[in-house]
Amino acid sequence: MPQLVLIHPQIPPNTGNIARTCAATGTELHLVGPLGFEISDRYLKRAGLDYWPYVNLHCHEDLAAFGACRQQRGGRAIGFSTGGRCSYAQFQFQPSDWLMFGSETVGIPQFVLDACDATVFIPMSQPGVRSLNLSVSAAVGLFEAKRQLGELGSMIINT
Repeated sequence: MPQLVLIHPQIPPNTGNIARTCAATGTELHLVGPLGFEISDRYLKRAGLDYWPYVNLHCHEDLAAFGACRQQRGGRAIGFSTGGRCSYAQFQFQPSDWLMFGSETVGIPQFVLDACDATVFIPMSQPGVRSLNLSVSAAVGLFEAKRQLGELGSMIINT
């Protein structure tokens, strides 16, 4: 199933919210340093609530360490960027994809985007709105990939 990657995240509550989404969907979360916070940050923990035991979390010291992990496992790197080549909704996701998101302040570094197998964007209706919040973007991309791959039907529905 797709994996979610945050490159140099800066804001603890965003990462906590994304971790919570990953816990709820059974998605591996990869954090690529340097991070703008400590993993023990109380805001990070608070945003993730008590779901941290359910997060399949992988922390990579830097891009080189992450790259070695990705190379060993295989799969495509899909960079989410406002400058992506096609809409995420028109892109055909694969189970082994790595959904990559950059920091809240600068996005994915250009050299990383250049090395991605594909880049996608989330369309915006208002030209004055640059982008969505990182945690929203990650959830939108992840749920579309899971929808396309038929993985949403296997999720538990709480009533």
